[in-house]
Amino acid sequence: MNNLYYVLGAGVLAMVYAFWKTSWINNQDEGSDRMKQIGASIADGAMAFLKAEYRVLAIFVVIVACLLAYAASSQGDSWLVSISFLSGAIASALAGYLGMRVATKANNRTTNAAQSSLAIALNVAFTGGSVMGLSVVGLGVLGVTGLYVVYDHLELFSDPQKLIQTITGFSLGASSIALFARVGGGIYTKAADVGADLVGKVEAGIPEDHPLNPATIADNVGDNVGDVAGMGADLFESYVGAIIGSMVLGWAIFGELAYVTLPLYIAGAGIIVSIIGTFMVSVKEGGSPQKALNIGEFGSSGIMVAAMYLLINNFLPAEIIKDGITYTAMGVFGATVIGLIAGLGIGLITEHYTGTGTKPVKSVVDQSITGSATNIIAGLGVGMQSTFIPVIIIAVAIVFAHQSAGLYGIAMAALGMLANTGIQLAVDAYGPISDNAGGIAEMAGLPSEVRERTDKLDAVGNTTAAIGKGFAIGSAALTTLALFAAFSEIIKSKLGESPFIINISEPIVMAALFIGAMLPFLFSSLAMGAVGRAAMAMIEEVRRQFRDIPELKAALEVLGKGDESSWSDEDKSTYEAGLMKADHEKCIEISTQSAIKEMLLPGLLAVVTPILIGLLGNFVNMGPQALGGLLAGVTVSGVAMAIFQSNAGGAWDNAKKMIEEGTEINGQSYGKGSDVHKAAVVGDTVGDPFKDTSGPSLNILIKLMSVVSLVIAPFLF
Repeated sequence: MNNLYYVLGAGVLAMVYAFWKTSWINNQDEGSDRMKQIGASIADGAMAFLKAEYRVLAIFVVIVACLLAYAASSQGDSWLVSISFLSGAIASALAGYLGMRVATKANNRTTNAAQSSLAIALNVAFTGGSVMGLSVVGLGVLGVTGLYVVYDHLELFSDPQKLIQTITGFSLGASSIALFARVGGGIYTKAADVGADLVGKVEAGIPEDHPLNPATIADNVGDNVGDVAGMGADLFESYVGAIIGSMVLGWAIFGELAYVTLPLYIAGAGIIVSIIGTFMVSVKEGGSPQKALNIGEFGSSGIMVAAMYLLINNFLPAEIIKDGITYTAMGVFGATVIGLIAGLGIGLITEHYTGTGTKPVKSVVDQSITGSATNIIAGLGVGMQSTFIPVIIIAVAIVFAHQSAGLYGIAMAALGMLANTGIQLAVDAYGPISDNAGGIAEMAGLPSEVRERTDKLDAVGNTTAAIGKGFAIGSAALTTLALFAAFSEIIKSKLGESPFIINISEPIVMAALFIGAMLPFLFSSLAMGAVGRAAMAMIEEVRRQFRDIPELKAALEVLGKGDESSWSDEDKSTYEAGLMKADHEKCIEISTQSAIKEMLLPGLLAVVTPILIGLLGNFVNMGPQALGGLLAGVTVSGVAMAIFQSNAGGAWDNAKKMIEEGTEINGQSYGKGSDVHKAAVVGDTVGDPFKDTSGPSLNILIKLMSVVSLVIAPFLF
């Protein structure tokens, strides 16, 4: 047990590193007064949303904690599961807060750095992302390991299984916050993005991120609440879910503490390796930011393999026989490596289907020449095709991990995939910071070479964001399977059934399977509908301002005259007056209110459905089997839907950017403002809620339903 203090030390080190890098960011130059003003508006809007969201979630968290405590006490189990739940919820919320705070400080500092060089700008943006990454893994390790150490030290549980079962509440708390953060953030960012694109770029014909567009600040705020706080909460719950799932299975299968604590040591080692990886990321002027980020990510992965080998070889027996099955330390190591390779493989496939200049994205570009309809058809086709190889990778990883070390091997494969979460999330969070930096450069009227540098960073950021979403979906699949296996072991020990079998020929199981397969479609519908309603409110507001504010209307007319060098003094004065009249705060308010209101129903769907199916199944004495069928259906359907939506959206986004950069179609280039570009903007607008709202939220849906099932199983059956 004393060795676990080293794991806690790694968690503390992650937080110290995050605060050190935050201090470094704060000391960087913010730029001109205009840049400071824009940066402050984005930061204020982001924090206002986060506070409003957390006020609502605090009520939900307290109610669920009380219900958990009551359910546990009434069943003779420990009420401390509610303390674990509260700890997970607070840690997840804190990770989002810390990441958001530094991201909104890093954005205008990245813009200012881009005035000097690409290399300095990359350093600032990536450093901001690394705070998010290390905060997530630090809080995750401190939370899970801290609860384990405290519960064990106080000798509150005579049975290790009860102790571990109590800690599962931490994962439930993290998952609950993650789903609402992902859905709420996704609705916010896409309402602003769709409003800004359709009215600003398509109807008014003004450039992206232009300060005359009232939705521009809200759009930049949305990048932070969706892709920083949302993604951080997403990977936080995957991370702790993989750790806790493998701990549950470690005791259920082996009954040995070495198999329970091993995931904690691997997570602690992953923190050290992730910190090392951040120092590998650097780029020279004129170099490739993508290559620099890949060096950090793949380099740290190589180190992680060596670290896992040493830990597994040191902590586990070379061979152990349980229930007639022989398990080896090298088999467990093989499973973790399989998971790590699968994660990287899914990321590379995602890059192929969504990256700028790739064949699939080029096909979407080519189809844009005949209009919006063919652009959308091409994007849908790319998204559907992109499910094939990732699903094969996940299937192969499951089979080989199980061959290596049984169900424990699958759980360790999920952990292996997430061992480098610190550096993976740092690379991912770098994207929205770079995106914001480009928007600030445009709004502040900086020279074109500054926007070119930020666009170069942003183009890589789009790819890293798409890879991050693919990585999150892949990890969700394996983590969900690990949690499902843990659920099966809990049911087996609770009911004394060996093994716990889910027979799909049973009508109740098949019915639950169909319901589970339907849920991702219903969930996506709710999320897409929410984006549509919020976007309509945003569109009407932007149109109102363009129509009813004379100064803004006059400024748009001046902008339509062309290059600023041809403007008269009166034109410049009119333009400046228009800039002062754009009401950004009203658009921020619309996005915030819409997101808070619309996130509740999709979130409750994930929490309530497993409980209802379990209770209904109990009426025919098949509650566990019905719930198992539900989880199987939602997992298979949800993973495929999530990959499809995220990759289709990513392909549409980068197809639009390729057209803006002058990519040739049939020997001719089309730029911004052309009919081809407008078709691509429509496709990108359709893809936005795919890739930033419903798609990435689905992987939390499947994990949360599994975690809910795992936590409620002892009370429900």
